[in-house]
Amino acid sequence: MNLTAVTVTVENGHMVAFLGTSDGRILKVFLMTPANEYSSVTIEIDKPVKNDLVLDASQENLYVMTTTKVFRLPVQECASYSNCTLCTQAQDPYCGWCVIEGKCTRKIDCKRANKPNHWLWSPDGVCMTITSAHPQNMSHKAPGKVELTVSPLPELTESDMLWCQFGETTNIAELRDGTIICDPPTTIPPTPKGQDHVSVSLTLTFGEEKMFFASATYPFYDCEEAMNLSANLPCYSCASSRWNCKWDWKNHICEDSSLEENVIKQNMEKECPQFLNPNPPIIPMEFPTIVHFEGKNLENYQGRSFKIGNDQFEFEAPVDKSDNGTFSFQSKEFSYGANETLPLNLFIKTDKVKIDSKLMVTLYNCSYGRSDCSLCLAADRGYKCVWCEEEGKPSKCIYENLCKTSLTNTCPHPVITRIEPKTGPLSGGILLTIMGSNLGIKAEDVKSITVAGTECLFREKFYSVSTRIVCQVGSVSEPSQGEIEVDINGKRGSSTNEVQFTYQQPDPTGISPTKGPQAGGTILTITGNNLETGSQKDVRVFLGDVPCNITDFGEQIVCITGQHDKIEEVHVIVHHGDTENKLDSLMFAYSKNPTITKFFPKNSFSSGGRNITVTGTGFDIIQSFSIVVTAELHGPSRRKKRQIHSLDSKKFEGKDITKINESTIVFSSPPILEDPENYRITTLIKMDGYNLVLNIENNDPFKYVADPTFENFTDGIKKQVNNVIHAEGSNLNKAMTIEEAQAFVGAEPCNIKTLTEKDLYCEPPEVQPQPKRRQKRDTINNLPEFIVKFGLREWILGRVEYDTRVSDVPLDVILPSVIFPMVAIIIISIYCYRRKSQQAEREYEKIKSQLEGLEESVRDRCKKEFTDLMIEMEDQTNDVSEAGIPVLDYKMYTDRVFFLPSKDGEKDVMITGKLDIPEARQQTVEQALNQFSNLLNSKSFLINFIHTLEKQREFSAREKVYFASLLTVALHGKLEYYTDIMRTLFLELMEQYVVAKNPKLMLRRSETVVERMLSNWMAICLYQYLKDNAGEPLYKLFKAIKHQVEKGPVDAVLMKAKYTLNDTGLLGDDVEYIQLTVNVYVQDGGTDSVPVKVLNCDTISQVKEKIIDQVYRNLPCSQWPKADSVVLEWRPGSTAQILSDLDLTSQRDGRWKRMNTLMHYNVRDGATLILSKIGISQQPEDNQQDVPGERHALLEDENKIWHLVRPADEVDEGKSKRGSMKEKERTKAITEIYLTRLLSVKGTLQQFVDNFFHSVLNSNHVVPPAVKYFFDFLDEQAEKHELKDEDTIHIWKTNSLPLRFWVNILKNPHFIFDVHVHEVVDASLSVIAQTFMDACTRTEHKLSRDSPSNKLLYAKEISNYKKMVEDYYKGIRQMVQVSDQDMNTHLAEISRAHTDSLNTLVALHQLYQYTNKYYDEIINALEEDPAAQKMQLAFRLQQIAAALENKVTDL
Repeated sequence: MNLTAVTVTVENGHMVAFLGTSDGRILKVFLMTPANEYSSVTIEIDKPVKNDLVLDASQENLYVMTTTKVFRLPVQECASYSNCTLCTQAQDPYCGWCVIEGKCTRKIDCKRANKPNHWLWSPDGVCMTITSAHPQNMSHKAPGKVELTVSPLPELTESDMLWCQFGETTNIAELRDGTIICDPPTTIPPTPKGQDHVSVSLTLTFGEEKMFFASATYPFYDCEEAMNLSANLPCYSCASSRWNCKWDWKNHICEDSSLEENVIKQNMEKECPQFLNPNPPIIPMEFPTIVHFEGKNLENYQGRSFKIGNDQFEFEAPVDKSDNGTFSFQSKEFSYGANETLPLNLFIKTDKVKIDSKLMVTLYNCSYGRSDCSLCLAADRGYKCVWCEEEGKPSKCIYENLCKTSLTNTCPHPVITRIEPKTGPLSGGILLTIMGSNLGIKAEDVKSITVAGTECLFREKFYSVSTRIVCQVGSVSEPSQGEIEVDINGKRGSSTNEVQFTYQQPDPTGISPTKGPQAGGTILTITGNNLETGSQKDVRVFLGDVPCNITDFGEQIVCITGQHDKIEEVHVIVHHGDTENKLDSLMFAYSKNPTITKFFPKNSFSSGGRNITVTGTGFDIIQSFSIVVTAELHGPSRRKKRQIHSLDSKKFEGKDITKINESTIVFSSPPILEDPENYRITTLIKMDGYNLVLNIENNDPFKYVADPTFENFTDGIKKQVNNVIHAEGSNLNKAMTIEEAQAFVGAEPCNIKTLTEKDLYCEPPEVQPQPKRRQKRDTINNLPEFIVKFGLREWILGRVEYDTRVSDVPLDVILPSVIFPMVAIIIISIYCYRRKSQQAEREYEKIKSQLEGLEESVRDRCKKEFTDLMIEMEDQTNDVSEAGIPVLDYKMYTDRVFFLPSKDGEKDVMITGKLDIPEARQQTVEQALNQFSNLLNSKSFLINFIHTLEKQREFSAREKVYFASLLTVALHGKLEYYTDIMRTLFLELMEQYVVAKNPKLMLRRSETVVERMLSNWMAICLYQYLKDNAGEPLYKLFKAIKHQVEKGPVDAVLMKAKYTLNDTGLLGDDVEYIQLTVNVYVQDGGTDSVPVKVLNCDTISQVKEKIIDQVYRNLPCSQWPKADSVVLEWRPGSTAQILSDLDLTSQRDGRWKRMNTLMHYNVRDGATLILSKIGISQQPEDNQQDVPGERHALLEDENKIWHLVRPADEVDEGKSKRGSMKEKERTKAITEIYLTRLLSVKGTLQQFVDNFFHSVLNSNHVVPPAVKYFFDFLDEQAEKHELKDEDTIHIWKTNSLPLRFWVNILKNPHFIFDVHVHEVVDASLSVIAQTFMDACTRTEHKLSRDSPSNKLLYAKEISNYKKMVEDYYKGIRQMVQVSDQDMNTHLAEISRAHTDSLNTLVALHQLYQYTNKYYDEIINALEEDPAAQKMQLAFRLQQIAAALENKVTDL
């Protein structure tokens, strides 16, 4: 692109340039320092702008000339910006926001533009906002006036009327000393359930027209609701809230603060009466245990009795008090088999009111997941699990006190059940996996392994307790077969005769084909004897020194050849473990890549289907051909910062290619876009691994032209006269010849005689043919159609009526000679037809009708589903506008990103914030931790600390991740310092990779502390960007997937859905279902019903989830009730019935039980359902329900549960094995038919996927300063280390932002939103996340019919996404640099805003645990470092250790 024209003008003292380009655009440039191109307008694609750019006399329009046309272009489009934000984002020097008129105008068009802050100039980027309010909040019981500060505040006069709309109340606002005073609203909305305040909208407007001025929300708090925020902690919830509340312990209420004494005031939550520190903290299931605990601040409750309990298990017991002031209770025999452990929160009551209880014990189940002795004895010793062998009972793992026999510390002999692989080469060297039970408690228990009498070397890192041993097999001299024997602590176990390992010698003998192109891509098949030796991972194939990628392993080995730099014959070498076999008698020939010398014809219509003959050389060595057409938009028009870009590059692929001989191929041009003239077209022929542009000497490429147009026949009918039919149109012969064109009258061909640019003449059949589709009782439609076919496209121009005025034969001759014989023939024909074909005709018509109906049904369903989703998402968008996107607050966001993936998950101490520190030592510990914080702020100490930990072998990758997250929280108050540490460590890491000459591997994984620090740094710096920019498209994508999944059946057992993007989660059966709308009443939730859409095939739990989703949609997901905590009741009339997934009425078939659905209960459309809490039942006494015994019976092992589809591998006992195999094959074939649903779902969701990708990969929108800052840092370091490879820098940037942050957020929306991600929704998100990952790599993905469906699904879009990534990186590189000072200011603001909300003290305490664990190593490292010696860092650490561990220091 070159500049071809320029003109300059001045607006309000600012210089603006208009630049013409060679590709037909006008660039608008604001001549400032530096110059800013703020808009680009396409005039005429690929037509250069002439140098005569002229402004009219008023300077309001620009006249632009191209080679053929003249255009008038307005110099500004201020009126098109509907609000101040759009106006200022445009950066147009002509425009500004006129405050009193409420619109974007030129300065001369704004009445008060010369008064301060009345016309806000667009390039300044400033709009009026409410910056502060006094008071910042108020009690809903005592509302008062609010003073608002607005910036920038326009200069107003006494006559100017300013209105304040506060909630539903509108009053005149008072202007006093630069502040705006608003009266409170007359009515304040009720506080939402689960919150302690309500935010009321506050909008300022101007003048009688009430022009928008500024807006904000204002909080009114409710102390009565504040006490309910934390379960079992009413006093703590009240006193620790951010509002001005107090706790009245006498009346047990939370109310607004006052001067009253003997209450617990705000921030005095430590004085709350409370119970804490249960001992033991873990208790076994099925065994009553006495638990002791402490009380605190109970002076006002002397002499009272307490009860302890838990709602989940409906447990309540008295509390005993001992003489030493502690308390205790005895638990009941809790029973819960769904997990190994279960946290149990306990409440404490006195006089029916709850006292604060911080009591939580963990129930554990020894039996869960421990099916053999070794697994049992490997359990945590604190669980006291034993392997109990009681006479007459099956052996099992239970709590020691439940075992009535003597305990044993030894296990039975090991058992081997399976090995993989079953064969290996004589030279050994492959890994053998041995599976079974009682294979040891720890790796040290494995003493020896022999395979077929040969020692097998134990590989400890692959060992799995009790169930798996991996070893490397040794070599033998000759083929043999034998058992596997293991020695586990002196107890030997051998495999059975069915589980044997065979040593055999693989012998490759042949290859096919024997030659292929130098570019690779040839599918090579290797044949021979015993090739299926070992497993695929043990086998490697080389052609010379070029690896051949194995795709199929079995009796034959299939691989795809790689690229070779020479034309030569090479040996084929096959490695099985340590065995190398070279095919000496056969060699593979790398031949010269194919060439193209000519092709004809030179073009095609955009609808494709034209046969193109290509002549060249080397086609005989090619196995597979395909055509790929790329269309890139010419010079895309763009308007910076406000216009959403459309995808400007598309790909189209064709597989219809025929190889005639070694020098000729013929392909059918694939269909592409309707307007090819607007695109730059490139046609590639893909030949195995070689791609060749269809272009002769780079100046004669293959071209596409727009399809021709035809004029339909007048009134839809053309009379055939003079034995010729004439069709008219335009561009008919632009890419078509008479020989290629086709025309039909009905089903018969019409012989084309003439084809010009505008006319087509053809000779029809002599006798009027039948139409292609006959219409009974429709004379007009029984005329034959006239069809023109060019390539793949057909035009039906109307119907043809033959001229019948040609007979002069007398009627008395016609009757006897024609009609009578005809009648006889007809009668005979009818007789034969009725006798022989009547049944066949009926069957044919029936099948034909069914197929036509099915085709029409599918077409209608596709249209309907897309329309339904658009309507539904419009409703979702409205819900988002009303309720807001449920973005988590900063603390919960960081907790989930940093610590939710940890081994303890939601129980992690960093999330709970609970430290087990005795009260007497609390102050000492806090002081010591503050000293430890100061020590961490010493760069010498922290660098030494991190280096020392990373040198320890026991410091695992998981611990590095956790340590880095703790460090992030501990240093959050000084993010500038944290960034400095991260930079220092990065420079060291980069040096290591550059010296090792592997720079591309840096940042690939989180194998070091600094790599995880980067992940956390990005998460911190991009939180606001997520809230303001990327959050909405991500949330809408999540909601769209959720809606798409839930609109069709979801199997509650298999977790498979009819509508999904993931082929492994696709429901492979056509389940019949009907959508119902049920009216739901919520008990104690008002008298209005809520309509909810459900499916009649939904299980009752699925119905509950959909009801909860709809009823509570305006509340955060974390405040929704769980499906298992509510009861669903159906009232078909005067009776009532409680619905459940399984009960006595459940359908049974042998050992199979089917989950109940609405269809099972015969619930109809419009039915009335009642949702209530568990324990509230209004069912009639005679209504059968699943009593506990029945429920238990339903879940026993002998009962198998299914919902929509039984698992394909389960076959009834009565069927024969042969029949079972046929059934499986049929099921598999049918499953693959439904893969086309993936395309339907993908097409429906495409806009939401594109919107999300645009929101995170668009450098023309807001780019977070942290991204620009870190990318520049990577560019600087690459330049410093003289790394010229763009791939390396691309990989660094990809691994630091898209793959490290965005993929994590995309796969885990619950990290940023308060939502629940269902398993079937997660499966579709994983496909989009994988597409995002593929888009960020520069590696070309070669796809074939064997490629995973998930890869094929986005194959067309992936190139567009790759270009978006490239443009994003390029755009960021061209942005203005972010200085260290600017970055530090930004980081300091984040620290100031959020540090107080984080559990900093807990993070310091957890960090110290690593200091304690590696204490000696850290002290030694500090004493060896001269800088640390100067600052006496070792001495300071010893003092801190003495204080934290309650020891007397020896220093």
